[in-house]
Amino acid sequence: MDQYPRSNRSRAAQLDRLLGRIDRLIKRGAAASARVTTWRLGIFVTGLVCIITLYRSGLYHTGNLTLAGFVSLFLAVAAYHNKLEGAIQRLKRWKQIKTTHLARLKLDWSAIPLRQWEVSAAHLYAKDLDLAASHSLLHLLDTTVSDHGRTRLTSWLLDQPPDVETWTKRQRLVQELARRPLFRDRLTLLAQLTDDEEINGRRLEAALLHPVGFPRLNVILAVQTALACGTVLLGAGALFGWIPGYWMFSFGAYVVIYFLTDQGEELLEHAVGLHHEMERLGTVLCYLERQARPSTSALAETIAPLIDDHRAPSLHVKRVARTLHAISVKANPLAHLFLNALCPWDLWFARRLSLIQTAVRSHLPVWLDRLAEIEATCALANFSYLHPDYTWPMLIPPATSPQATVASITAERLGHPLLPGTTRVPNDFHLKGLGSIHLITGSNMSGKSTFLRTVGINICLAQAGAPVCASRFQWTWSRVACCIRIDDSLDAGLSFFYAEVKRLKAILDLTHIRSEPPVLFLIDEIFRGTNNRERLIGSRAYIKALSQGHGFGLVSTHDLELTDLEKGIPSVTNLHFQETVSAGALQFDYHLRPGPCPTTNALRIMQLEGLPISTTPLDLDNDV
Repeated sequence: MDQYPRSNRSRAAQLDRLLGRIDRLIKRGAAASARVTTWRLGIFVTGLVCIITLYRSGLYHTGNLTLAGFVSLFLAVAAYHNKLEGAIQRLKRWKQIKTTHLARLKLDWSAIPLRQWEVSAAHLYAKDLDLAASHSLLHLLDTTVSDHGRTRLTSWLLDQPPDVETWTKRQRLVQELARRPLFRDRLTLLAQLTDDEEINGRRLEAALLHPVGFPRLNVILAVQTALACGTVLLGAGALFGWIPGYWMFSFGAYVVIYFLTDQGEELLEHAVGLHHEMERLGTVLCYLERQARPSTSALAETIAPLIDDHRAPSLHVKRVARTLHAISVKANPLAHLFLNALCPWDLWFARRLSLIQTAVRSHLPVWLDRLAEIEATCALANFSYLHPDYTWPMLIPPATSPQATVASITAERLGHPLLPGTTRVPNDFHLKGLGSIHLITGSNMSGKSTFLRTVGINICLAQAGAPVCASRFQWTWSRVACCIRIDDSLDAGLSFFYAEVKRLKAILDLTHIRSEPPVLFLIDEIFRGTNNRERLIGSRAYIKALSQGHGFGLVSTHDLELTDLEKGIPSVTNLHFQETVSAGALQFDYHLRPGPCPTTNALRIMQLEGLPISTTPLDLDNDV
């Protein structure tokens, strides 16, 4: 049995204690809020009675002073009450964050938010290794707060391997942030304090990078401002009877120009509701700016591009948010009409937005990029924090030339991170040398497919910069390619067998590319979509071709006849999983053993389920 659960229980107990403390703070805060509510009511009633009494007694001066005193006291208590309610709201959000962390630790999938990740159907390992779907690795890892962060985390797992320098910096940052749970929680808290939705960076870029305005905007704004001021002055003169109603002429000209230059739906589309996201982005960036010290930390190096010599990005963003907030008045037709009747509101803020776009156009992509980098790193750091017994993988430096490449994976107590620690069975594993193939045989349900996924998903974690589910892990850069979970496609007109053949051809083609890192191929039940005779012929030829290519990996099969390949191909090694029969039932220990599998269980499974089984050898010729 896996020994990781002991550490998991320790981390779970720590989270449970913290959640209990947060609950107590929320309870105390709620009680304090109820008391303050009573105080506010008492202050209001007492102040009202005192002021009325003083005024009725003719003590007007004393009454005025008392009124000012009670109003000041009431406002001070109200401000304190608002601050207290804000603290309670933050505690509730923090509790939600920690509750989700506990769910990630316990693999309580129903309590972990499920998002949508963009993955190509033709990806060579995402679906096979359960990287991006419900109950997947991304489902477990993703704590990002923006669409850019979610995309960045996805790319780290699906676009592998990175270059060594990038990976080294990333792992250093993950290790640093793994020790800072409060930083990670606060980043999430600030981004979600007013809205559960993620920060939509694509929409922000569309609003701030799409030009707003029209020719001669400054001239028209000046004319409209002059007409608005003239209307006010002429209107005041007419109101006091100094001049006739000339204001109607200036106002008429103002209205005509307004309708001719109305920005209409363009500004509405860019601004309505967007200021909330800009405010959240500004809050998050402001928090990151404060982390720029000490400058020697990995976090400070990552944040450095955010810091502008002239103005911090949070100030730029808050300025944009105020402008978009002002434009959002278009969502309220009455208020919008009233403001534009008084002054050229839309023109003024269209010009202001245009100037802001010019100022931030080159900076916004950098801000979103740095935020995405921090978010994706925090997701991996949180994974490390929740699993302190997972090990940091050791990268064997890539060779200086393809000819000198030594492909290798060495793992001790390697387990699957998506399986509960109480049921996970770890295995030691060693694969070395280009062309090396471990041919894994075993009975149905013995663990072959799970082991292939275990190797693949830990390689993906390692090359993303995260810790792996093992006590020791050392490997060389690898291009992962799988043929584990293949489906037929009615839309594309592909049968299961043809889809499998196309995937196997793609893997073989990758092994012909020697200028890139070696291919780690993981193939489950090779050529399962055809008959025994053709499967054996095709499998022998394919495995021989793989052994001569720029790759190494694992191939599982039910065909025990393939185990004799070990005799003819030196780089092929037989391994197996097996089962035992106890009290008429099959039992599996999921331990990887050397050599070919000595047993099969298909007939036993049929018999246990009540299907008819022949007890005599099958003579196919006579039956036909």
